[in-house]
Amino acid sequence: MTQQIQRVLVTGGAGYIGSVLVRLLLDKGYGVEVLDCLRSGGESLLEVREHPKFGFTKGDIRVEADVRAAMAGCDAVVHLAAIVGDPACKLEPEVARSTNLEGSQTLIRVAQELGVQRFVFASTCSNYGRMDDAEAYVVETSALNPLSIYAETKVEFERSLLGMPRTSVTKPTCLRFSTVYGMSPRIRFDLTVNEFTRELVLGKELLIFGEQFWRPYCHVTDLARSAVAVIEAEEAAVAYEVFNVGATEENYQKKMIVDAIVAQVPAAQVKYVPKDDDPRDYRVNFDKITEQLGFEITKRVPDGIREIRAILEAGYLKDPYDARFSNI
Repeated sequence: MTQQIQRVLVTGGAGYIGSVLVRLLLDKGYGVEVLDCLRSGGESLLEVREHPKFGFTKGDIRVEADVRAAMAGCDAVVHLAAIVGDPACKLEPEVARSTNLEGSQTLIRVAQELGVQRFVFASTCSNYGRMDDAEAYVVETSALNPLSIYAETKVEFERSLLGMPRTSVTKPTCLRFSTVYGMSPRIRFDLTVNEFTRELVLGKELLIFGEQFWRPYCHVTDLARSAVAVIEAEEAAVAYEVFNVGATEENYQKKMIVDAIVAQVPAAQVKYVPKDDDPRDYRVNFDKITEQLGFEITKRVPDGIREIRAILEAGYLKDPYDARFSNI
């Protein structure tokens, strides 16, 4: 643990990635404050509720008083809170814009006023939209082509952060996350790997639309680890930097994900439906985060499939289709 950073504010700390990150930080000895409106419930934090270094503020990042109360005494912020994903943003576009943009702007303004040292922003590889060259890999300096409200808000706030004066006490870092999967205290099944695994393990026929489109994937634990890596890095290595988070070999087409599941669930029933109009299609290179921060992933897609398969086959979830396991 770096000497200067003692307490970290995690916005959205009850969420899918946040609830994993909170535990990683506590295990490493950091004090942790969570700011979350508990839109999807707070059960994921019950296990750590009485930890001596854990604090919780129920509040909204759009409400300055809530932000100030939660951020007081914190040296770093990991900003995960958002209306996450294209479908959820499309359902509530105004809420998405006010949360993902206005709420984020409130956070960084208060962070600067309070002298917070690090501001780690969870962005997305969806910012790349669609590759011009189907054989190429995008990198951090590639053109951004946001094709959804979700990506638009992420790109706009990224630009705001990276345009801050270099003399600012608060040093921002943008992490462009791959598509996430795997086990978390707040499990989700509205994510490609988790959803496909659920359907096939439970004996459902899986319909796949647009099997050929590319996305990068990364386990929830590794995405959380990347935020810790930024907090613990030397300031000069991460200030005003953008990092794609994942591994270059973990770019998959949907059919490749299905094949990985079928390798573990041989009786799976899959039907492919041709689709050529998905605008998002991109493969991502992740060399920068490895070379600059020494960051490498610890889990791969088959590991995530194995985790989800295990909890479903053991019957841990009474109803894996319960709405609380989805953001939409």
